[in-house]
Amino acid sequence: MRIVGGKFAGRDLTSPNDFRVRPTAEHVRAALLDLLGDAVRDARVLDLFAGTGALGLEAISRGAKSADFVEFRPASLHALRANVAALRLRDRTRIFKRDALPFAAALDVDAYDLAFVDPPYGSRMLDRVIDHWFERRFARVLAVEHERTHELPAGGRRVVYDDTAVTIYRSGAR
Repeated sequence: MRIVGGKFAGRDLTSPNDFRVRPTAEHVRAALLDLLGDAVRDARVLDLFAGTGALGLEAISRGAKSADFVEFRPASLHALRANVAALRLRDRTRIFKRDALPFAAALDVDAYDLAFVDPPYGSRMLDRVIDHWFERRFARVLAVEHERTHELPAGGRRVVYDDTAVTIYRSGAR
């Protein structure tokens, strides 16, 4: 797995040896960041269910100002810390060893410019984070990766890539 665009394009990322971690496929990550376009530039980014941190690190590579990562699995945290260190981004990142659901529920309105959400497929945690977002709009843009068959609330732009879909919600919708 590697960074696919921007300043760090081509740099390899460490991934944990954990079957529960499903890093975003490179072609999906590239397409998602392309869809987000200018929303990434100078953004304060949140990467919930961060895993390896690929989404947040890709955003920094493409011009985001900073990224906060929320993850609690030890193997994922180890890989995430290694990736941040390898790219020398400690001064532009924060890593929170926390459960993503209560973390998101506690956020204030507009705490971030852009939030990525990529929980385990088949989980209802995604629905809960989206509900929190609709209640408090903790980011101007919410970018969600999910199974193609996972039905989400209306109001987002949905694009399908094989068995994966991404849905992008923007403040002011719904």
